[in-house]
Amino acid sequence: MHIRRLLGGAACLMILTACSTTPVAPPAPPPKPSLADLMGKAAAVDTAGQKEAAMTIWKQAATEYPADKTPWTRMAQTKYDAGQYGDAIVNAQEILVRDPNDQLANSIIAISGLRLSTRALADLSRQNNLSGSLRTESQDLAKLLRESLGEQVLVPPVREKPAAAPTRATPPASSRKGAKKVAEPKADPFDALK
Repeated sequence: MHIRRLLGGAACLMILTACSTTPVAPPAPPPKPSLADLMGKAAAVDTAGQKEAAMTIWKQAATEYPADKTPWTRMAQTKYDAGQYGDAIVNAQEILVRDPNDQLANSIIAISGLRLSTRALADLSRQNNLSGSLRTESQDLAKLLRESLGEQVLVPPVREKPAAAPTRATPPASSRKGAKKVAEPKADPFDALK
């Protein structure tokens, strides 16, 4: 009887051990959402005015589909539209990694860079710190930009609008005696760089 108990206990132990070593398959991960689904979801959220939520979804799409430039394009355009030019440049550079000939990415980088540069030059000019090598380098860059655009002047002066026909018989201001000509404001913000 004592041996039967030992054999019975050993048999139970072997059965329990066999049950515990049976491999259990982990639950299957949820299916990966398609790029079109992610982009559609982000577009809906963006249209609803939730820009940060849309950015999160575009970042997820960029992670899930690293070779595709579409999420980066939406992020770059959104940052540009928000006036966050530094972030727009970073995202546009990601587009160029995936497509070196992308015109939108190059445009975002060029215009964002110019806007940041203009802002910095205006701040320096206002602080009277635009001198020496910085001034020379700024002038050289402005010259290069004018040559690249094929323009002698980066920002053309504002043309005077043709005067509307006078409703009264009043002579123009320039023909009145003693009338002073009012100086037009300068329209060229790069005038100091020429």
